[in-house]
Amino acid sequence: MKNILGILLLVVGLASCQNLEEMNINPNLPTETHPQLLLTNIEWDAFRAYRGTSPLYALKMLVQTDGENANQYYKWDRGSYGDYGVLRNITKMIEEGERINDPSYVALGKFFRAYYFYNLTLTFGDVPYSSALQGEIAENYSPAYDDQKTVFEGILTELKDANAILEASNNIIAGDVIYGGDMLSWRKLINAFRLKVLQTLSEKEGEINLSEFASIYQNQPLMENVEESGQLVFLDQQSNRYPTFNSSGFSSGMYMDSTFVQRLQEREDPRLFIYCTQTKSAKEAGKAIDDFSAYEGGDPAAPYAEVNEKATQGNVSKVNDRYHRDPVNEPYMLLGYSEQQLILAEAAVKGWISADPQALYESSVKASFKFYEMYSENYGSYVTEEAANTYLAKPINNFATAMSEEEQVQLIIMQKYLQSFFQLGWTSFYDHHRTGGYPSFRRPAGVDIPYRWIYPQSEYNYNAENVTAAITRQFGEGNDQIDEMTWWLE
Repeated sequence: MKNILGILLLVVGLASCQNLEEMNINPNLPTETHPQLLLTNIEWDAFRAYRGTSPLYALKMLVQTDGENANQYYKWDRGSYGDYGVLRNITKMIEEGERINDPSYVALGKFFRAYYFYNLTLTFGDVPYSSALQGEIAENYSPAYDDQKTVFEGILTELKDANAILEASNNIIAGDVIYGGDMLSWRKLINAFRLKVLQTLSEKEGEINLSEFASIYQNQPLMENVEESGQLVFLDQQSNRYPTFNSSGFSSGMYMDSTFVQRLQEREDPRLFIYCTQTKSAKEAGKAIDDFSAYEGGDPAAPYAEVNEKATQGNVSKVNDRYHRDPVNEPYMLLGYSEQQLILAEAAVKGWISADPQALYESSVKASFKFYEMYSENYGSYVTEEAANTYLAKPINNFATAMSEEEQVQLIIMQKYLQSFFQLGWTSFYDHHRTGGYPSFRRPAGVDIPYRWIYPQSEYNYNAENVTAAITRQFGEGNDQIDEMTWWLE
């Protein structure tokens, strides 16, 4: 009897323990999920990252008239480590992809890791990389900083691995809102981004194996037309609309920068009509939309009150209404076919690849025109293929008139700049430093263009030993300043 009672008590005890374990599982806080549920949000975050108006002020495309904009006058200080929050989701997606034995999610995870770390290291210099994001698995909450060279080498390795994994995989990627699960399209984007990273390191030819550029160009798939661009298409649905739709910022003190407007006018570039409005004075005078004299900007080096006075007189253009009134407007490109072709054109000029730089340059311009023909409602007639051919024939845009390597590179970099309005983030800012100051950015006398951002205050609060060591290693003790040059430019 005692034995039976003991067995019954044991069974009840085991059942109670099991019930308690089940009761302690919160169904609202799952520890496992299908990686497709993470992928969609990761893509949404990544393809909208580094956009907005901040880079447009620094790139001399916008001016502010109702206050001093720090980016316009290069008075920024601290950057943010907010990207590590997204990287935590990417880490989890990789873990879930490994758990269900679907390597395609691991591959995309490596790509997005590379994308975020690329931008993080360009923003700051040395950053936590190899020991970052280990809070859950290793309880490492104070990660050491990797030097920038190591970070770039890791980025290139992760991109190479991502391409190889997708090449060997036969799965369709569920939850993919960019390419609908097509792995070949993802490989093309990943390889194009590999080229971008390698080109960023063009000044480090002795320290980084840049011969890989030619190997990728010759042996790996790349985008073949504008339709294959890596872009996020917006929908007229709640939470899926163009990010600046109905933004009040466009109705305040935001106006066009005169240097950007002038560069478009000098080249008789019809993308001017797509980017901005005619001045109030030009509208009242009855000037046509395609009259280049109907557009004018504010001086980015002048005090904002002075530009405001010019604006109140009706002599400064605003950003085109489409950017805040069209719920879908145009897609955001993480890296498009047009940018890829310019990357290849520069490589051909420098002899990295055997290709016709003029053909690559012209294909990029035509692709940019086609992009706006496809997506800029009511303005498509200004950017047809015929318009692109006419544009390319003008001496100022004609690649054949550029005799020296420097002139050819300047043409290429200028085209990348002109097509980056609300698109390529800080790319032209980094190109400016990489190419020794091209395109030039107008600013007040005595103002230097920063190289980087200061590390976040949170690092000083919670990871002081490691961030201090990184600063000392790069710039000398206590020199966490925006005018300090990092390894990739030294």
